[in-house]
Amino acid sequence: MATLFGKTKHLEAKIDEFLSHASEVGLLFLEGIRNYLEGRAEEFEARCAQVTELEKHADDLRHEIERQLYLETLIPESRGDVLGILEHTDEVINSAKATLTQFSVEAPDIPDDLDADYLELADFGSRAVQELVSGIRSFFRSGSSVSDYTHKVSFWEKEADQVGEKLRRRIFEHDLDLSQKIHLSNFVQHIDAVADEAEDVSERLAISAIKRSI
Repeated sequence: MATLFGKTKHLEAKIDEFLSHASEVGLLFLEGIRNYLEGRAEEFEARCAQVTELEKHADDLRHEIERQLYLETLIPESRGDVLGILEHTDEVINSAKATLTQFSVEAPDIPDDLDADYLELADFGSRAVQELVSGIRSFFRSGSSVSDYTHKVSFWEKEADQVGEKLRRRIFEHDLDLSQKIHLSNFVQHIDAVADEAEDVSERLAISAIKRSI
């Protein structure tokens, strides 16, 4: 991040911490879904609590970063891009938290033979988040590898879409009440939303990297 922020080490550290939170939430999201599918309720709720705490801290960090950027009139030519990237990354964190909360509140009864597909979907979402965070770090440091990471985010989002469609088809082929099929299908969309949010940020990131290179 030194290239973009120069000697503002305090701001650099805050952004690095924010991105670490986003990465950790992506990992905890996957483990939380895994815990739920394996029936490990106590561990699942612990993951939910961890994600909630990280989301709160990340939100506080984002506001601190925003205030510092404006009060110290730092990088005025790139400020909008930086704030937009961080705000939308916060939405990725929020999406992961919201999905785990939905599982905690609604407790969907998922047939065992669908567990692997739900877990794969969560895994692809988590991978998209990790590649996104790596891309953002690259943007702040040099920008030279951003396109490599945004390509990977897009790849995992497409993989998630394919698994999600396959899983919805399998759900509606099951001998279940229509209400349960709809309920299970909704949770496919909840999990898939994490990869979708990551791709949205990735597209913004790609545009910002192009602008910076001109």
